[in-house]
Amino acid sequence: MFSRYVVVGVANTFIHWAIFFVFFQFLGQDQSVSNLIAFIAAVTFSFFVNARFTFRAAISSTRYLLYVGFLGLMSFLFGGLSDIFNLPALVTLVSFSAFSLFFGFLFSKYVVFRKRSS
Repeated sequence: MFSRYVVVGVANTFIHWAIFFVFFQFLGQDQSVSNLIAFIAAVTFSFFVNARFTFRAAISSTRYLLYVGFLGLMSFLFGGLSDIFNLPALVTLVSFSAFSLFFGFLFSKYVVFRKRSS
């Protein structure tokens, strides 16, 4: 299951990083805003693919909001801390990507897509 999550995560990371750099580098947005916008696009892709491919779970608006809410808040916080400490954009992307790989998987498995007991 984790290996499938990693495969989706690689695609998700590419989407996230590409959009981040467009907004930060070319459109001049702050890291917090750039990271949040990139995250929303990538996490939407990730949610639907992980629901079907990784966890084989039903898609629901509640699950989507839990997934996006948790990881969106973390994304914005990572970007905000990078803005406060004037960290390079690459540090923001790498640190958030590592965080979301491990903690995103755990949150997905045990909260968002957990199997309901009968």
